[in-house]
Amino acid sequence: DLDHAYGFYSKLTGKLFDSPLRFELFADIEGSGSRSVKGTRVTTAFQKVGSAMTFLYDYGDEWRFRVELIGTGQAQPDANYPRIVSKIGKAPPQYPDIDDE
Repeated sequence: DLDHAYGFYSKLTGKLFDSPLRFELFADIEGSGSRSVKGTRVTTAFQKVGSAMTFLYDYGDEWRFRVELIGTGQAQPDANYPRIVSKIGKAPPQYPDIDDE
C-alpha cells in the first residue's frame, strides 16, 4: 500500500543509509543528501542493464528487496506501468494476522 517511508539505495547490503546514491520519499528534508523518489526517472536511477539497488520499505520493519534492471524496451500502449516482470518465491503478508504468530 506504500503507507510507510521508503527509498532506493545503491548499497545492496550493510548500512543502506551510507549509500553514495540514494532516492528517498522524503528527499526534500534539508540535509538528507538523497534525491527524490517521486522526482527521479527510472532511467536516472538505473542507467544500464544489470544496475541493481536495494528497495527499503518501512524503515521500522526494514522490508528489503533487491531491484535490478534486466532489460529495456518500448512501452506497450495497453500495458500498465510500472509493472512487475519477475519475482522469486511467495511474498509474505505485510501485516500478518496476530493469531498466526
